[in-house]
Amino acid sequence: DTSSAKEYKEALLRISRNEESLQDTLTDSQRKLFAQYLDSVREFQDMAECLLFQNSFRLGARMMLEVLEE
Repeated sequence: DTSSAKEYKEALLRISRNEESLQDTLTDSQRKLFAQYLDSVREFQDMAECLLFQNSFRLGARMMLEVLEE
């Protein structure tokens, strides 16, 4: 779906612009803290994406088994 890919790219661009604007206003110690925050958020997002994939895969497998049993 190209429309969702376009929306994704636009959202990513907004995030990048906002991050750059924010970085320009921070002191060195605040930048360090913000970088740690971003690392934590990205780590959380990675875990959430893995869990979503696992749950979706299990659901798909259950649906396949249900169809095969009929």
